[in-house]
Amino acid sequence: MTIPAHSHIWHPYTRFSSLQADLPCIVRGEGLYLFDEHGHRYLDGVASWWSCQLGHSHPRVVQAIQAQAGTLQHSILGNLTHPGAETLARRLAQWMPTPDRHVMFASDGASAVEAALKIALQYAYQTGHTKRTRFVSLQEAYHGDTLGAVAVGYLDEFHHLLRPVLQEAWRLELPSCGACRNRDCRKPCYDGVDAFLTERADQIAGVIVEPLCLGACGMKMYGPGYLRRLADACRRLAIPLIVDEIAMGFGRTGRWFAFEHAAIDPDIVCVGKGLTAGYVPMSAAIVRDEIYRTFTDQPDDHTFYHGHTWCGNPIAAAAALAALDVYEESDLASRAAALEAVFEERWSPLRDWPGIRAVRHLGLIGVIELEPDTEHPPKARQVQWALREQGYLLRSLGNVIYLMPPLIIHEPELRTAAQAVADAVGTILSAKG
Repeated sequence: MTIPAHSHIWHPYTRFSSLQADLPCIVRGEGLYLFDEHGHRYLDGVASWWSCQLGHSHPRVVQAIQAQAGTLQHSILGNLTHPGAETLARRLAQWMPTPDRHVMFASDGASAVEAALKIALQYAYQTGHTKRTRFVSLQEAYHGDTLGAVAVGYLDEFHHLLRPVLQEAWRLELPSCGACRNRDCRKPCYDGVDAFLTERADQIAGVIVEPLCLGACGMKMYGPGYLRRLADACRRLAIPLIVDEIAMGFGRTGRWFAFEHAAIDPDIVCVGKGLTAGYVPMSAAIVRDEIYRTFTDQPDDHTFYHGHTWCGNPIAAAAALAALDVYEESDLASRAAALEAVFEERWSPLRDWPGIRAVRHLGLIGVIELEPDTEHPPKARQVQWALREQGYLLRSLGNVIYLMPPLIIHEPELRTAAQAVADAVGTILSAKG
């Protein structure tokens, strides 16, 4: 639909110029597909911002939401509890490499990251490391849009106006190892990291990373060996490692969590998006008990004075528990690992095409990176628009086109979608000479 002149919606991450064009008005979702007000069907190629792992209207999750809505809609967790939050916290702890965890619930990914950062800062203070007030993250990482999350996930394109109010993190150079699967990393892109951390250890409250794939900067990937070496250094220096699994968690990379590829045991794991299959807002920071136990109020008050109105909301907890059941029963992580071969098969010939900088994939993430261009609109956005006309909803990231569909996609559907993307890229590149 054309955005009406009287619309009051402020569209996130949307340029004003885009509002001059027709935008699909989505009224229904079913399986892999979204349907607009005219009945047009679109394959949800980005899983509605990387969250709807089970597609749309999955009956198990919908039924869980409906049933919970009829009994308990909301109850705070401050000095209270309820069965859904108790069960979900236990389930999440058991999904970690070691289950000695406590879970701080929140409502969105940035909120989980904010909680993790504040926990790490307070933990440093409570353990006598009062000078540990800085964080370390990867260059080009993105961890959310609240101020603390922006400080560790600063992207100049998005956040330059906020720079004066940020205590920006120290940034490690983005690994250059691509999608290497080797856990025993000996790549030079790690050289110097140990020395950097060792030299500043008495000032570092935590290291935070997106594991194996940095989403918002263009799905840039690195190998598990780098993450393994980074985790080893954090353990040696007693620096908490925070792993941001908000986009990668719950099967997307071919493991339940991307950090599992590196066989590490993080101190804090942030989850969101797919936690509820993307149906209702919920996130969490899953924290090792070694950290949690320092927040006692005896003999001194170290209470974590932090919380969101909706943290642990019963309806969201019911949706999450249903989603976890389906993930496990369907073994969707293994499915994502198997389907990765489709990207290699369909897109590997594109690596030699003029105008294409790189092709990469990990689980059910397939990426085509175009050479930078100065066209308006950019070629990647032209590809996005062309695919929309064919019934595929994608969002380009700069000069990157990617497919990140729901994990329930079948091989024939993925083959067709991957080929449609390749054809659209070829058409746009050929048309521009």
